Amino acid sequence: MAALGVANPATAPDSNIFCLTIIGQIEGHMALPPQNKTTKYEHVIPQLVAVEESDKIHGLLLILNTVGGDVEAGLAIAELVASLSKPSVSIVLGGGHSIGVPIAVSANYTFIAESASMTIHPVRLNGLVIGVQQSFEYLEKMQDRVTRFVVEHSRITEDVFRSLMLNTGEMAKDIGTTVIGRDAVKYGLCDEVGGLGQAMRKLRELIQEREATSAVTGVVQ
Repeated sequence: MAALGVANPATAPDSNIFCLTIIGQIEGHMALPPQNKTTKYEHVIPQLVAVEESDKIHGLLLILNTVGGDVEAGLAIAELVASLSKPSVSIVLGGGHSIGVPIAVSANYTFIAESASMTIHPVRLNGLVIGVQQSFEYLEKMQDRVTRFVVEHSRITEDVFRSLMLNTGEMAKDIGTTVIGRDAVKYGLCDEVGGLGQAMRKLRELIQEREATSAVTGVVQ
């Protein structure tokens, strides 16, 4: 990397915490143009499997700055994070928009930066859409999947989430709501306003709690 004039990213080889970033647009079954900064779900899924399998990794730090993207790819990532047996903490930096919301709340504990935001809006479809009843039913089912996941993995209620999603008075060209920092905590989407230091402390606390519980129950790590 250095030979090509690109700086090597910093690493912490002795750390028992794995850092995973969700940045740009979440790419699904269709490849996006090369100038787009993307997170490819086929790259993320094997990393999450490695986190679960590795004895050296005791926790996951999930950092998000995403505009959203493919709904099913985003839900796949969120479901894997939520099903990890190891502690996980997420931080929303910049933005955790659209399908980034379920990924953010999939962790055991969610932080959001003071200046970061999360946009909540209905599921959209790109390209040609056949305007028949089945298309609307499909969209409604997909929206229900997203809503159910967010409600089950955060403190927000379904009524509040749907009211934010269907708000018509905030966005000029769309419906939905953008919540910033403390508002995300107030609504129950995030647990706390904070950054990297707070997230690392919380993750270490969760790791220690898990190890203490395992020691009491006699589970071998």
